[in-house]
Amino acid sequence: MKKTLICVFSCLFIGNLLPQNSILAQTTNQEREKATQWTAQLGLTDLQKQQRVTDYIFQHLVAVKDWHNSHPASTVPAGINPYTGTRLSELDRSIIADSAQPDSIHGNLMHGLRKELNEKQVAQILDQYTIGKVDFTLKGYHAIVPDLSITEEQFIRKNLEEAREKAIDYKSMKQISAIFEIYKNKCEAYLNANGRNWRQLFKDYVNKVKAEKEHKSN
Repeated sequence: MKKTLICVFSCLFIGNLLPQNSILAQTTNQEREKATQWTAQLGLTDLQKQQRVTDYIFQHLVAVKDWHNSHPASTVPAGINPYTGTRLSELDRSIIADSAQPDSIHGNLMHGLRKELNEKQVAQILDQYTIGKVDFTLKGYHAIVPDLSITEEQFIRKNLEEAREKAIDYKSMKQISAIFEIYKNKCEAYLNANGRNWRQLFKDYVNKVKAEKEHKSN
């Protein structure tokens, strides 16, 4: 009887572990697949280098995911933003929690990528993390400010590239977009400080888009 009970409890214990292990393996495979696809797009001919780059990305993706999952927004008290005085949103709290991850998570990836790749290739990988937000956002600035100067574009690109590297350590696209928003605010403040009126420029752009839509529908 005692042996039978032991067998039953063992089977139940193993049965409970199997789904969890299956889920863990599935999510890990997703990170590995993502890392493999991103590296493949570089077209590296050195297979050993390709594997090392894949491993760096995979390890980073897993580390970011594990930190995010073990440090939910609820670990940050629901206080106020000391800059605005407004209550911290769920997104704010998740960003604060994830921003506390060890610097080594970011540093290990960037050191590894820069050891194996040139800066253009590194940028390609970071674009994969952030679904090409640098070029997409810069294109938006050109649409809103048609006569954007070279100096203005350089400043904006520099800040967007900083946003891109910062954003890779966050798990969700909402978080990534929020990180970019911080740097977009810097860009818009720069434009205002150098003779532009960002609010008016944006208003004019919105009105132009509306007018074009109305013209097409008529």
